[in-house]
Amino acid sequence: MQRFNNYCINFLNRTKSRSKQVIYLLILVAEVVVVAAVVEIVVVVVVVEVVVVVVVVVVVVVEVVVVVVVVVVVVVVVVVVVVVVVVVVVVVVVVVVKVVVVVVVVVVVVAAAAAAAAAEVEVVVVVVVVVVVVVVVEVVVVVVVVVVVVVVVVVVVVVVVVVVEEEVVVAAVVVIVVVVEVVVVVVVVVVVVVVVVVVVVVVVVVVVVVVVVVIV
Repeated sequence: MQRFNNYCINFLNRTKSRSKQVIYLLILVAEVVVVAAVVEIVVVVVVVEVVVVVVVVVVVVVEVVVVVVVVVVVVVVVVVVVVVVVVVVVVVVVVVVKVVVVVVVVVVVVAAAAAAAAAEVEVVVVVVVVVVVVVVVEVVVVVVVVVVVVVVVVVVVVVVVVVVEEEVVVAAVVVIVVVVEVVVVVVVVVVVVVVVVVVVVVVVVVVVVVVVVVIV
């Protein structure tokens, strides 16, 4: 470029005409335009590099966010597991309470049958009253279990919705739905067992009452 400029200057010195001076000025303008274009290309390249750096930073941030989301999901799963454990403990306690209630009912029935036989009260009336009491107690216990499970699930869902992002909420809701299905199955099994126990208790009560009446 410098040699070209020197050539133009020498050409201008040799030629004093106005037109050739204009040509030289046009050449200088062309040089300026070329330099400006080169600078513009360099700026564009730098901007592209900056954009690439920004994209890399964004990708790193996204990866960090993904890690945080995974941690949150793990926390949610831990909470759900704790809830399931609590529900299982509640079910076990309820079953123990049922067994105690059944034992108490049997003892009361035996005593009531003896008293009824001594007082010449109809055995059927005693059996019906005992059966009604047992069924009412079982229904109340089952209702309490269901209410506890529903309350626990609702609390977990509310906590998850308040604390966790939308995507994690979807995953947590799926987990909670599965847990609720498992809990429902457990409750159904417990209810079936309770019904069987009630039937057995009623049969035992009838036999005991009949034996007591026959003996008396």
